[in-house]
Amino acid sequence: METRDLDPQELQARTVRAATLVIYRRNPAGGAAQILLVERNATLNFAGGATVFPGGKVDPADRDLAATLGGEIEVTAARIAGVRETLEETGLVVGVSGPIDGGVAADARRMLLLHGKLAPVLDAFGWTLNLDQLVQFARWWPRHRAERIFDTRFFLADLGTGAVDIEVDATENRHMFWASANEALELAAAGRIRVIFPTRRNLERLALFDTFEAARDHALAFGAETISPFIAERDGKPWLMIPDGRGYPVLGEPLSTAQRT
Repeated sequence: METRDLDPQELQARTVRAATLVIYRRNPAGGAAQILLVERNATLNFAGGATVFPGGKVDPADRDLAATLGGEIEVTAARIAGVRETLEETGLVVGVSGPIDGGVAADARRMLLLHGKLAPVLDAFGWTLNLDQLVQFARWWPRHRAERIFDTRFFLADLGTGAVDIEVDATENRHMFWASANEALELAAAGRIRVIFPTRRNLERLALFDTFEAARDHALAFGAETISPFIAERDGKPWLMIPDGRGYPVLGEPLSTAQRT
């Protein structure tokens, strides 16, 4: 893969907008809060077999719904996509207000899978969006030459007690589990899960905090400036790096070990 940056017009043409949610729950056994992680099916073109946070592409219907709410459409649409994709992939309802229990969530998921749009689900179940529950944590948008480039916004969400059921969407994912950020990094170091470069850097950042509240406050303090990885030489070898000053404790790794897809 070439590492030369794309010109702005070509970058826009190849960019796919996406959203992902870092969903917290309190650890039932005590200790650091846990994060929901999903292992993607190995057959998928992007990040096949990798362990990631729930999420996916922003659909036109997400933008249509965002346009009715006002504000910055792309950010709102990304939040909506995160809510929709999480319900599709995991059965969890986040970012909405209204009557919700396990049975209602399961019914809503079935309806969403049938229609593919969140708006009719909101209407059918009497829900309203509460997108302030999703705190923007980061935005990753590579500039290098590739067939598809994902402009991904990361949001934090909190489930509180975490007394919830999750069910894998077998079309895209094959396994879901809860773990603290540090536990996920330990699994990766032991070779039990595979994480791509952005996921690893974000897990390292999340591992600085034991609670959702601490991670949220950190995110609000730093904002969500765009992260665009770049190649730099260190000790005579190429490294894949991210800019300093964005809240990340580790800024890169050798290009030879960095897993990009």
